[in-house]
Amino acid sequence: MQPRRKATLTLEDGSCFHGYTFGYDEEATTGEVVFNTAMNGYNESLSDPSYAHQIMVMTYPHVGNYGVPPRDKDSNGLSKFLESDHIHMHAIVVSDYSYAYSHWNAVQSLDSWLKEEKVMGLTGIDTRALTKVLRERGSMKGVIVPEGVKEVPAFKDYNKINIVAEKSPKEVLTYGNGKKKVVLVDCGAKLNIVRNLITPDTTLIRVPWDYDFTKIDYDGLFISNGPGDPTMCHETIHHLREAFNIGKPIAGTCLGNQLMALASGAKIFKLKYGHRSHNQPVRRVGTNSCFITSQNHSFCVDSSTLSDEWNELYVNLNDGTNEGLIHKEKPFFSVQFHPEACGGPTDTLFIFDEFIRSIK
Repeated sequence: MQPRRKATLTLEDGSCFHGYTFGYDEEATTGEVVFNTAMNGYNESLSDPSYAHQIMVMTYPHVGNYGVPPRDKDSNGLSKFLESDHIHMHAIVVSDYSYAYSHWNAVQSLDSWLKEEKVMGLTGIDTRALTKVLRERGSMKGVIVPEGVKEVPAFKDYNKINIVAEKSPKEVLTYGNGKKKVVLVDCGAKLNIVRNLITPDTTLIRVPWDYDFTKIDYDGLFISNGPGDPTMCHETIHHLREAFNIGKPIAGTCLGNQLMALASGAKIFKLKYGHRSHNQPVRRVGTNSCFITSQNHSFCVDSSTLSDEWNELYVNLNDGTNEGLIHKEKPFFSVQFHPEACGGPTDTLFIFDEFIRSIK
């Protein structure tokens, strides 16, 4: 039996949940407390930059049983099994952490990985009761304090931080040598987006969030996912407006959907508790085609504010919110969900094919 240290998660409304730490527990940690209803995929979620500054609550009760994969790199220098090179969320909260793990591709436990990266885990609480609080009252800031830790950090307003600027790369990276030149605006991209855009037909140029990509002679433009409030990305929105005038094919996912909406003049709003799961159903507008999607976002496009030049492309079948946009005349479209879905279903991988085919 592993030695266990007591800890308490306190939400900004005063709600308290008592459990035990695993992973790193030498100091208290704060973050926006959100919940994820996926049954697996904790490695991909932990390494997803979109979870920056968040404390993720897993509603599936048993977590850690398949361990953590190796840090192997592919021929492009990208991690083979994770969505970035390190953990981005501030903590993970689970009902029952499994110290024993077994998987053909595992090289260490979740506990040891969290210790290496100085990220806290909390177990032994009723995560479904916690999730019920978050569903009823909305996502809230929270702090986890291990027993004996005296210094407790103050809550931050994460909506006032440009988290994209923190998680976007600082330099331009190029992959492949295909005839179609694609620019990926990396606002905190999951690596599986990069993997899916590297094809025999493409040269992929991966640029920072604020890079003026309009100065590049590109053939197609792709706007990635990312963390935080998209209205903070003033430079990206400005460059996107210029790209709309250029008229070459543009696609976006998740945050990219919101940024394209903002660049078009539409508005966004923050969802009460967001969409974080691998089972979000969406429907393509004007059809009966439905797909199960992986999602991770707090903000959403207000479809009622779209201009006459744009239509909704997909809608969420749970709550009716926007899941994508398409321009009526120009080759621009975006989706709110993750077609690259690491982890999650691969129903919508065709989105990348649609984008590549749109490039002449």
